[in-house]
Amino acid sequence: MFTPKGIIVPIITPMNDDESFNEAQFRIEINRLIDGGVSGIFALGTNGEVYALTEDEKLKVLKVAVDEVKGRVPVYAGTGCIGTRETVEMSKKAEGLGVNALSVVSPYFVAVSQDDIYRHFSAVAKSVTLPILLYNMPARTGNNINYQTVKKLAEENPNIVGAKDSSGNFDNTLRYIENTGGRLAVLAGNDSLILWTLLAGGTGAIAGWANVFPKLICSIYDNWAKGDIEAANTAQRAIRPFRDVMALGNPNSVVKRCLNLLGHPVGPAREPASGTDPKIDAALKAACDVYKE
Repeated sequence: MFTPKGIIVPIITPMNDDESFNEAQFRIEINRLIDGGVSGIFALGTNGEVYALTEDEKLKVLKVAVDEVKGRVPVYAGTGCIGTRETVEMSKKAEGLGVNALSVVSPYFVAVSQDDIYRHFSAVAKSVTLPILLYNMPARTGNNINYQTVKKLAEENPNIVGAKDSSGNFDNTLRYIENTGGRLAVLAGNDSLILWTLLAGGTGAIAGWANVFPKLICSIYDNWAKGDIEAANTAQRAIRPFRDVMALGNPNSVVKRCLNLLGHPVGPAREPASGTDPKIDAALKAACDVYKE
């Protein structure tokens, strides 16, 4: 069975100054991240600004990702949409492009019950053969995937293989782990909780800051796997200053801005969340100084 594990990077989508997709830089970023030790490339996540891309752009990003990765690590495709029909269609198209797994965020904008969420994910799971990772991000979607819903989905859909919890509520993550009995791979979606999720029985993380510091973030997982918890915790603590900066703006725009400041020309985030606030720049530069020390 396919098991999501390690540090999976929700890769940013590089753009030109006119906000068009920068394919050449995307290929460069893919190789830089794989060379940095990541265990998977997750295209079209929040950090990839999936919310701001057209369907044609999404498909282009996935095509390039599959082409450039060349099977070196799994390619995850974010295919979650507001409606079930649209999510099913996007999932089928992603499957046809040769990705290795899907990451499906819960329905957003529309208020839904747990029964609605269950039907939604069940329909998607039945429409494809690819492994599926449930993506819980209530702060952005307005809908939390309850642990009982996760348990039921795991029991009834063999190709639902994992869950990414970006709720920031560690008890919620624990509930996912405790109530699926090892059946699901549970991944941290909050970079501050990578080590603690691993210690609790999780299998890794989908970490936005791995875009910027892949070797550092991967060292959390690698040291944990070797049993060197002290070294893993040192690496975990090192990203705290950057996590603090994210509170100053749109979090994924902050990550992209940091890449630009460090000399990786990934371009602007799409408006209205450009992330070019001078206060953010100053805070990121200060965090980088602390990191260097």
